[in-house]
Amino acid sequence: MLSNHLSDGIGMTRVPWSQLPNAEEPEGLSTVDDELMVAARNLAGLIAPVESLDYEVIENYAYREQQAQKGKIWVTYTVMVKWLFALLIGIGTGFAAVFINLAVENFSGWKYTATFSIIQHSYFVGYLVYVLINLALVFSSVFIVTHFAPAAAGSGIPEIKGYLNGVDTHGILLFRTLVGKIFGSIGSVGGGLALGKEGPLVHTGACIASLIGQGGTTKYHLNSKWFHMFESDRDRRDLVTCGCAAGVAAAFRAPVGGVLFALEEVTSWWRSHLMWRVFFTSAVVAVVVRSAMSWCKSGKCGHFGSGGFIIWDISDGQEDYSFQELLPMAVIGVIGGVLGALFNQLTFYITKWRRSYLHKRGSKVKIFEACLISVITSTISFGLPLLRKCSPCPDSETNPGIDCPRPPGMDGNFVNFFCSNDKEYNDLATIFFNTQDDAIRNLFSAKTFHEYSAQSLLTFLVMFYSLAVVTFGTAVPAGQFVPGIMIGSTYGRLVGMLVVKFYKKLNVEEGTYALLGAASFLGGSMRMTVSLCVIMVEITNNLKLLPLIMLVLLVSKAVGDFFNEGLYEVQARLRGIPLLESRPKQFMRNMTAKEACKNQQVVCFPRVVRVGELASILRSNQHNGFPVVDHGQNGETVVIGLILRSHLIVLLQSKVDFQSSPFPCGPRGVLNSHKLSDFVKPASSKGKSIDDIQISEDELQLYLDLAPFLNPCPYVVPEDMSLAKVYNLFRQLGLRHIFVVPHPSRVLGMITRKDLLLEENDSSATMELQSSSRSTVQ
Repeated sequence: MLSNHLSDGIGMTRVPWSQLPNAEEPEGLSTVDDELMVAARNLAGLIAPVESLDYEVIENYAYREQQAQKGKIWVTYTVMVKWLFALLIGIGTGFAAVFINLAVENFSGWKYTATFSIIQHSYFVGYLVYVLINLALVFSSVFIVTHFAPAAAGSGIPEIKGYLNGVDTHGILLFRTLVGKIFGSIGSVGGGLALGKEGPLVHTGACIASLIGQGGTTKYHLNSKWFHMFESDRDRRDLVTCGCAAGVAAAFRAPVGGVLFALEEVTSWWRSHLMWRVFFTSAVVAVVVRSAMSWCKSGKCGHFGSGGFIIWDISDGQEDYSFQELLPMAVIGVIGGVLGALFNQLTFYITKWRRSYLHKRGSKVKIFEACLISVITSTISFGLPLLRKCSPCPDSETNPGIDCPRPPGMDGNFVNFFCSNDKEYNDLATIFFNTQDDAIRNLFSAKTFHEYSAQSLLTFLVMFYSLAVVTFGTAVPAGQFVPGIMIGSTYGRLVGMLVVKFYKKLNVEEGTYALLGAASFLGGSMRMTVSLCVIMVEITNNLKLLPLIMLVLLVSKAVGDFFNEGLYEVQARLRGIPLLESRPKQFMRNMTAKEACKNQQVVCFPRVVRVGELASILRSNQHNGFPVVDHGQNGETVVIGLILRSHLIVLLQSKVDFQSSPFPCGPRGVLNSHKLSDFVKPASSKGKSIDDIQISEDELQLYLDLAPFLNPCPYVVPEDMSLAKVYNLFRQLGLRHIFVVPHPSRVLGMITRKDLLLEENDSSATMELQSSSRSTVQ
């Protein structure tokens, strides 16, 4: 009975409306693969070519027979393995985050302890030590990236977003990319650059998920056949989604925010049953990170202290707010939208120039650039506090909970730097001479009125904003979450100081406005709303500020959208990653599918094709999908399915299906000669090329029957369907190819909702309608 599935599938497509246009009518196959290659070439060769992923299920004969052989035990086992993988992804990402945080905090702690002990005798020697330590860390980071893992540069979120959107960039999920991301992040963040480790953690989680899905890495002999369960692009996509959510949960200790980030920002599709696995993975990460925090409180983590894992508790901050304060809060949203949009545009221009002219000169230039920026950053962060006058410490009697000045080598506020009196502190050094997490905690701190002067905050805002713009795009792992929070919290606290001075209300907290400023800049730059709102609430532990965070996010996103796209979209476009946005363009509503593909020339294969002709066509063009046609009962040409380029290359390489007869053969023996895993492209690999296959002259004269290997039921749209409707279908289903065909002339049937409400009858193994749905309205 199963042997009839192939013929039935082909027969279903043999209807007049499935006829492909002939050579005189250039309408044809609508595919994004050629557009991807063109997009990459148009960017002056700045990146390697990208390729679409095959998220569609290829329901050929081998697939259908394999599915028929799977029973309930196999389905149960598959579900259990999926949950096991979700657990392993959460544990792996959590431990990676713990390792990165411990390393960054300890390197920073050693650096600041050495610097402050040396400046007691000589500030110049202390400056040299400070610069050299930062330079060594940054050099290690850029050297790892340039010589070991080039795909580890940047945050990685645009590439992962493109992967989940259906675009594969070579090398982004390799094992060496994971190693380069982890150790490169330690060097770049620990070296004091104006970058964060949160974006790279998202990429780290995606790499861990991909490696677990493919059973490890064969190149470094870390591979297990027991994990070779999910090998298709569709299965890998689910695992990478779990990894993205785990990365956000590990970076911000925000499990719910991680789930919403994966839903809102990186995926172009969503399935309800995947939500549970993503949520479970994020929960596992939260448990691992919480356990590490509890372990570190006992003093076993060295200089880790209370920093590292982001949690800026401001639950003791402002309890309520008045209607008058809504205006300055809206102003914070406007400032965040403007500065965020400006940040996106400046980074786009600088990164484009850097890739076009600077990075083309080789790895030495990339290393020199990163080291030069490190020296400049260290000089600014050490030199600017020297120009500031110290301020007297708050009265210890009226402020019993404040430790001023802060003991050297410890985290906290009120740093004594270049002060003549022991009871003074340098407010600018309080920001510069801390890890980014501790600096943000200081800016968010409540009950510290007038700790920072407006001049110091403005100086830090201008310098750090400029450094973040210049540093982003260098050949090191770089995130923009934490730098964005630092920038936003600085001008937010400035606005808070003005509100305190103008309204003269004692219950106004500057730290609350710093939080709103951080949310506004992230909203104006990254254009996230729901996920960012939840992340900010989770990391501050203050649910009362939720309405205010929502307000500034809506305002900042609206203002930023007026100027340009979000940061990840801009960077993806710069890298030649053609993301399909959530909505089609307005002009697509006035175009038809026929107009969109009018300049294409369809390359078709007959059902039985000569091997020599097949190899010649594969060498002469770069199409990744080919219609397979046959002759119907009336002699007309009809399409019987779609076959992928990768499948054809596998058939040519194996040679077991070559035949001397030019006539079709039955599907018998397909599973004996091939497995479904044979047609799966290796993860993060370019796969096989037609140039790698050697075919003799005698073999070129043989034939190949494509029917057992093609997809007999590809997605088809009529020629007059609007391009906007095709766009939505293409994006929401995660397709790679769509056939554009003339008008249908025959109706075989109509499927309604009740036709999909089926249940299996265990006694007869037949499908029947549920009795409760027989009266469903069609």
